[in-house]
Amino acid sequence: MFNLKDRVALVTGASQGIGRATSLALAAAGARVIVAARNAEKLASVAQEIAAAGGEALAVQMDVAEAEQIKAGFRQGLERFGHLDILVNNAAITRDALAVRMKAEDWEAVLRTNLTGAHLCIQQALAAMLRRRHGRIINVTSVVAETGNAGQANYVAAKAGLIGLTRAIAAEVASRNITVNAVAPGFVVSPMTDPLPQQVKDDLFKRIPLGRMGQDAEVAAAIVFLASDEAGYITGHVLDVNGGMRMG
Repeated sequence: MFNLKDRVALVTGASQGIGRATSLALAAAGARVIVAARNAEKLASVAQEIAAAGGEALAVQMDVAEAEQIKAGFRQGLERFGHLDILVNNAAITRDALAVRMKAEDWEAVLRTNLTGAHLCIQQALAAMLRRRHGRIINVTSVVAETGNAGQANYVAAKAGLIGLTRAIAAEVASRNITVNAVAPGFVVSPMTDPLPQQVKDDLFKRIPLGRMGQDAEVAAAIVFLASDEAGYITGHVLDVNGGMRMG
């Protein structure tokens, strides 16, 4: 297990799925975790779960589509823990439709949460990390950012933009000992994929060499690695966690 003792992490979209699993994994590795999301009740449950396992967490209600909520959330976390070492940009929404029918508001909502929100969180994190000349930023993108996916032009564009953002910021802050990487999950068992009809899931399995959907804990393990000292010479990289769905 990678040792994150004395590190402070902030995870967006932490109330469920990959965000929840990542928060638990970071805490298990020794980090103190600021769990951020819109759903206060679910956040409190995650924080309690971390505390019950002997960790320390702070629940911060935050909608990353709102710049002022981001600023307030980071301020609250810094007031509690004093510094920030790790940022995991995981918050995301979907508003699926064929491109020809996609409403402007659905395009803008997905880009605002999935890409602009990540950018604004990075700005807040860098303000703290640059002073300490140390930091780990991990952006959660998606396999569809690399392969495309019909009916998700807004989501794919945002997640592909997140890869570009990862590489741009990595180049900007490398001299300050801050690494910026992305994790690209494939199809993972989560609240986002649970509603899929079984036939759709069966068709997916045929496209995945390992023959199954991933688990959120498997994505979380990759994120913990990239947050660790052992990953200190990796930056600007996209780590695929997709069961072989995309190779290369």
